[in-house]
Amino acid sequence: CFTHTKMAQSLGPEQLCLLLEQTLSPMADLRKNAEMQLREQQQKPGHAVAILRIIAGDTPSNPAVRQAAAVHFKNIIKKGWDVEDGTDGITFSDDDRNIIKSHLVELMCTVPSAIQAQCSESISLIAKVDFPQNWQNLLPSLVQKFNSPDYQVVNGALLTTNSIFKPFRHVQRSDALYKDILYSLNIVQAPLLTKFKSTGVEVEALANNPKEVEPRLEALRTMCRIFYSLNWQDLPEYFEDHIGEWMAEFEKYLQYKNPAVQDSNEEMEPSVVDALQAAIIDNLYLYADKDEEPFLPFLPTFTKLVWNLLLSITAFPKHDLLAVRGIKFLSMLVAKPMHKSMFQDESTLREIISRIVIPNLMIRETDEERFEDDPEEFIVRDIEGEDSESRRRNSQDLLRAMCRQFEPQTTSICTEHIGSMLAEYAADPSNKWVAKDVAIHLFLGISIRAESSAQGVSQMNDGVNMLDFFTENIFPELQDVNISARPIIKASSIKFVSTFRNQFSVEQLSALMPLLIAHLASPSVVVHTYAAFAIEKILTVKVEVQGGGTKLKFGAAELRPFLESLFTSLFNVVDNVELNENQYAMKCIMRSLSVANEDVMPITQIVLARLTTVLARVAKNPRNPQFNHYMFESIAVLVRSVCSRRPEVTSSFEQLLFEPFEAVLQLDVSEFTPYVFQILAQLLEYRPDGLGEAYTALFPPLMTPALWQNSGNVPALVRLLKAYLNKAAAQLVAENFLIPMLGIFQQLLSTGDTASIDLLSCLVLTVPQDAMAPALKQVFNILCTRLQGATRVMGGNKVPRTVVAITNFFALFCGKFGAKAFFNTLDSLQPGIWVDIVAKFWYPRLEFTIPVRMDAKVQIVGITRLICDTSEFLSSANRQEIWSRMAAKEVGILTSSGSNFGDVTTDDVDIEISYASAFSSLYFARKPVGDPFPDIVDPRMFFLQTLQTFSAAHPGRVQPMLAQGLQNDQKLTAGLESMLSGAGISLV
Repeated sequence: CFTHTKMAQSLGPEQLCLLLEQTLSPMADLRKNAEMQLREQQQKPGHAVAILRIIAGDTPSNPAVRQAAAVHFKNIIKKGWDVEDGTDGITFSDDDRNIIKSHLVELMCTVPSAIQAQCSESISLIAKVDFPQNWQNLLPSLVQKFNSPDYQVVNGALLTTNSIFKPFRHVQRSDALYKDILYSLNIVQAPLLTKFKSTGVEVEALANNPKEVEPRLEALRTMCRIFYSLNWQDLPEYFEDHIGEWMAEFEKYLQYKNPAVQDSNEEMEPSVVDALQAAIIDNLYLYADKDEEPFLPFLPTFTKLVWNLLLSITAFPKHDLLAVRGIKFLSMLVAKPMHKSMFQDESTLREIISRIVIPNLMIRETDEERFEDDPEEFIVRDIEGEDSESRRRNSQDLLRAMCRQFEPQTTSICTEHIGSMLAEYAADPSNKWVAKDVAIHLFLGISIRAESSAQGVSQMNDGVNMLDFFTENIFPELQDVNISARPIIKASSIKFVSTFRNQFSVEQLSALMPLLIAHLASPSVVVHTYAAFAIEKILTVKVEVQGGGTKLKFGAAELRPFLESLFTSLFNVVDNVELNENQYAMKCIMRSLSVANEDVMPITQIVLARLTTVLARVAKNPRNPQFNHYMFESIAVLVRSVCSRRPEVTSSFEQLLFEPFEAVLQLDVSEFTPYVFQILAQLLEYRPDGLGEAYTALFPPLMTPALWQNSGNVPALVRLLKAYLNKAAAQLVAENFLIPMLGIFQQLLSTGDTASIDLLSCLVLTVPQDAMAPALKQVFNILCTRLQGATRVMGGNKVPRTVVAITNFFALFCGKFGAKAFFNTLDSLQPGIWVDIVAKFWYPRLEFTIPVRMDAKVQIVGITRLICDTSEFLSSANRQEIWSRMAAKEVGILTSSGSNFGDVTTDDVDIEISYASAFSSLYFARKPVGDPFPDIVDPRMFFLQTLQTFSAAHPGRVQPMLAQGLQNDQKLTAGLESMLSGAGISLV
């Protein structure tokens, strides 16, 4: 054993309650210490059950502590229940698992609503792993609760059932999925319909009692979501047989009105009736979109009901959800040729545009307030495309659906409206700016046939002239020297530019760039953010080049004249402490630095100083994860752009960065430490002359166990350790750090973290063999123990990530040191155990998924040496069969079009760079994937030549074994024959 960490003792219930209470403390040190102790406790057997008892109230505690316990319980279930995904050191004994599953449903039904929500989510998390095979009483227990007289219990059971069934949506069909759905249907389909109808009777009887009718309407809404999940894949037979009953209920509630639960004075929050009706429309959409024949007789009635709803609802935000669902339903129908006759009259098209599209495109008073008072929310809802519930976005989608079936008519009608609105604006620009805003968005709705948020518009309506509209209505708006005038029109005009970025020429973009930079100075947060957003998008546009390939349309040469003014303006936005951190401005800085590349060298020190100033400020109170991510990406791209060309200036970067980085580490700013470790690794890799004093002093603290307890740090710390090893492995071994590093590997592997294998692989590749050899037996023992622990989740389509990682390491080890070293090391644990390891783990891993890129090359080299280095596999029929299967899998990798073995190419522009909650890898600080076998240029030829040598050494043995492994698979057989003949190789 390499680890010597002292394990904390299990705490009693009172002590756990105290820790939970301290996690709520406003005092950071007390809170962090309590969180650390809880992380230690969650690795103890029985911890989850102890927390469950606190949630249940067995241990006296205040409501806040029980709530904290419920959240903590949910988190340890999330991290530790599924051993396949790694457990973060959390363990559940079989007894613990059974106790939790036998009590959790009942507990969920008896606790207060806030705790109930956490318990419900915990049930869902366990169900994702165990349902239905390993938790067969779950669904019957929940269905039994449908009949409770207490609607808090009923709604808790329904919400939990809904969350269990959600995975049935948006997934590819499979036999296993359909088996689970059929199992669920047999238990829930009849009780669901019965409960829906009986609840409806109660709703009618209690109509004037809002306290009683609201939870019943909520129950109906949740039952509609269960209906949605169960019907998402296919129309089940039971639902088809009872479609008339379901549709009668839906029809009733689409016309339902009840002033007792619908407040006409409420403007913002949807009523429970609105939510129910929206859920019903989702179900109608599902059936209509699938063209389910049993539903077609009901379609005219529901189309009229949805139409009437859309015309009757208000423009207030409370009806946004209902409006969006209704518009989506209409859009789907309009887009289908089979329903063309319902909409083909010009009068119908005109009515849709004038009564539904235009009213829902109009900016409202609440939108104006959001534009001014909550600009971040306005931006996310508008340009990011994150708000699929936006009336404006869905109205434009409705127009595009109409254009697919009726493009000339729709274009003509909208062009009339656009002309009249622009004329209205021209007559009174100060007061009629809303008309121009609608005109712009109406034009956007009819002009685009195909687009994506990443790539922009790729196909346009031939019936519109975008450049004419731009020249007459957009460009003059951006040329207006008064950048503060009509801010919403300015924002819409800039959005127009970013939307059609692909359609503009380089000359037009060069004319637009100074105008966009000027708008970075707008006092409106939305306007200057849209300007940053548009510039960043323009810098990602690609064009094809002669002879094949692509290049940036607006690249380094085009950007060069604007660099100084662009960075000045962007940093003025970022440095404005009166505003929240602007992630779009920081992303634009990152993208500009990336595109400028070496052109940034003359201003490197200035830009880096500005970035470190920002870092020092936001480190005091990190609020915006995306902003922080782009800030560190900007630092990383600067390091890459300069140090990759001039490694000798790396020390200058260290001088500028070490002080703020040291402050981050000393203050333990947990959001920033993973980024700091990644950039430290990047700088170390560029250093031309060893570790140096600062890096040498930093290494011992990296061995501190507490540092590795934060799972968010682990990938970055492993990245940093690998940089150290690649730079100075022999020095670290001489200073007695090998055992501590192996201890880290062992600890990480015990939690199921595959970063452990990354670290081990680097150790094996960099540490001198004579130093590593004494530890190999224990290393392989640890690996085999982990593999044995994975046997309970092996089988079917399941191969844990740790098994994939360990077998990748085995391939690396065989490729580097040969099969004999692999066999001997395993034989030192137990003679012949390598046979079981290959048959029970390595082969199933290849059966589960074909490795790709560098993993594929490593597997090819490793398997080749495994099966051809020695004659060990020829000693028995069983071993020959294993040889045959492994050889066949290798042929599969070599002939697969998707394996791309050895390819590690990526493109900065094609990668969507953003923050990720679990661990945010810095794209620009990444190290290119190393090739452990650079001398093997052609893995295919390496396999064929090695196989030829092995065949010559054992004439008459290889071809029969290959035939046995390929098992008359004509595709693989033909692939192997093609490779052999192409290389001019024959087997004997």
